[in-house]
Amino acid sequence: MQAEIICVGTELLLGDIVNTNAQYISKELAALGIAVYQETVVGDNPARLTRVVNDARERSDLLIFTGGLGPTDDDLTKETVAKAFHETLVEDAEELSRLEAYFAPRGGMPANNRKQALVPSRGSKLPNSCGTAPGIIMEDEGKTAILLPGPPWEMRAMFEQSVRPYLVRAHGGCIVSTMLHEYGMGESSLELQVKDLLAGANPTAALYAKDNEVAVRVTAFGPTTEQASRLRDGLVEQFRQRLGELLYSEEEEGSLEKTVVELLTQKHQRVAAAESCTGGLLCQRITSVPGASQVFDYGAVTYAASAKRRMLGVKPAALKKYTAVSSTVAAQMAFGVRRAGKANWGIGITGYAGPTADEAAGKPAGTVYVALAAEKQVWVRRLQVLRPDRQRVRRQATQLALDLLRRQLLGLSMPECRLFGRHEIEEF
Repeated sequence: MQAEIICVGTELLLGDIVNTNAQYISKELAALGIAVYQETVVGDNPARLTRVVNDARERSDLLIFTGGLGPTDDDLTKETVAKAFHETLVEDAEELSRLEAYFAPRGGMPANNRKQALVPSRGSKLPNSCGTAPGIIMEDEGKTAILLPGPPWEMRAMFEQSVRPYLVRAHGGCIVSTMLHEYGMGESSLELQVKDLLAGANPTAALYAKDNEVAVRVTAFGPTTEQASRLRDGLVEQFRQRLGELLYSEEEEGSLEKTVVELLTQKHQRVAAAESCTGGLLCQRITSVPGASQVFDYGAVTYAASAKRRMLGVKPAALKKYTAVSSTVAAQMAFGVRRAGKANWGIGITGYAGPTADEAAGKPAGTVYVALAAEKQVWVRRLQVLRPDRQRVRRQATQLALDLLRRQLLGLSMPECRLFGRHEIEEF
C-alpha cells in the first residue's frame, strides 16, 4: 500500500503553526508497514486543493488528510475530497444531535457548525472524542481517503481509536513492529553495514536518521500476531548481532537519557554533571525522565572560569596553561562534580559551541571535551562537531556524555576515549 499525507491549512504555509501532524502520521504508518511516498501542504484554496487531491489519487492508494474540517467557509477539505471521490455528503442526524448537545451549555450551536454534521453517503465517519468535527473515510475505485481534524490532540486521538484499527483490518492480517535505536554510527555508514537486512519484503526494515543517531524500524505482517512476531523477531535478532554495542534501546520512544536512568536505577548508582558549553542541557535531559530523582540530585552549570574554580575545584594553573576548553579541565570538572554531588559518576563537559573558538590552539568551533569520572580514574574524549551551530554542538555533546556513561554501566568498550588516573591527566 502506497500512502500520501496531505495537510490542509494556510497557517501551515505561513509558518504560524508547526506541522507536527505529518510527522506523527508518518511514524504511525511506518509502524504499520505502510510506505509514505509523498507529503504535501496546501492552503485553504479550493482550486489548489482540488489539484492536489486529483494528483494524489493518481499516484497513491491511501490519502490521509488533516485540517479543513471546521465550520468556516475556508474549511473545504471534506467537500473537495468528496467531489474527487464521487461522493455525496448528507446530514447525519446522530452527528447533528451530538453537536447540538455540545453547544447547548454554550448558548446554542452556531449555524455554520451544522456543516460538520455532513458525512459521505457511501463512506463512513470516525468519532471525535476530543472535538466537534468527525473524521471521514471515503473509498472509490480502489483508492481510500481518510480525513482527520487539524488540531493535533484531536487528530492523534482519532488515529489511535479509529484509524489504526481500520488500517490493520484493511491489511487482512496482523502487523507488528520494533524500533531499534543506535548511537555511534551515521546513517550512511550504518546503511552500508546492514544493507542486506534492508532488502526484505516481509519483514521489512527502514532507517530513520534522527538528531545525531539512527533508528531502525523493523516491521512484519502475518495472518496472526504470533506469526508476524516470529518474522519480526528473526530480523530484529540479526540487527542485534550486526549493531552490537551501538544498540541502546528497543523501545518505541527510546532515548539515551531514559536508558541511562534505567541502568543507574538497576545498579543503585548516581551521577552528577558539570556543564559549560552545554548550559544545563545534559541535566535537563536526565531530569526529563520519570524516576530521575533516584539517580541524580546534583548538577552545575559552570560557564565562567571562576565558577569552575569555585564550585568544582578546577585548578587555576590548569585553566591558565590549557584554557577552559581542554581535556585537563574537563577531567577536573568531572572529578569535582562527582565529589560535590557525592555520586558514583561525574560528567564534565567543556567546549566551543561557536562562533568564537581558539583556532590558534587547533581548537575550532565545535571542539568539545567530554569526561566521565569514577573514583580514581577518568575517561576523556574529544569531540569535533562538523558544521557547528550552538544547538547542534550542545546536542551532540550531551549525546556523547550519555553514551559514555551507558557504556561504563554495561562494561562495554570506550571508543576514542583516553583513560587517565586522577593525577595523570594529559592534554590532547
